[in-house]
Amino acid sequence: MRAYEGRSNHGQTPVSAPTEVHSREITDRANKQTRSSVLVENSADRRTALASNRTALAAERTYSAWIRTGLFSLASGVGAKGVLGGLIPGWIILVDSSVLILFSVFCYLVAVWRFNNSGASNPPPDMPRIDARILVVTSGILSAVSTVALLGIWLV
Repeated sequence: MRAYEGRSNHGQTPVSAPTEVHSREITDRANKQTRSSVLVENSADRRTALASNRTALAAERTYSAWIRTGLFSLASGVGAKGVLGGLIPGWIILVDSSVLILFSVFCYLVAVWRFNNSGASNPPPDMPRIDARILVVTSGILSAVSTVALLGIWLV
């Protein structure tokens, strides 16, 4: 009879010590792999949440850039009448100023549209976002100011 090292497996064929050690190693590796996959999954979830936060912050920066461009366009349109007066025909100045001021209104409207369609909703960002209603009101007021400026350059 052959002598077996180790213990028997509850009445079944006896297991040798090297096989038992190998089984434990495989079990340990499987457990490590399970823990590792949980860590990777948690890490991926966190990266996704952080990406959503970055998208929300990028939407705010984009809104700011559109508003800044609109304000610059408004100032350029209003200033063009005063700066270019006497240098070129009046109708060209009015057309140039009008286009610049209308572009400012376009910028204010696009700013809100881009903010609302930023893609920062799935998953929702962890950080608080600026209420879109505030941005709509702000853009509406700026659009009204631009419209009054447009009327002013045509009537004055």
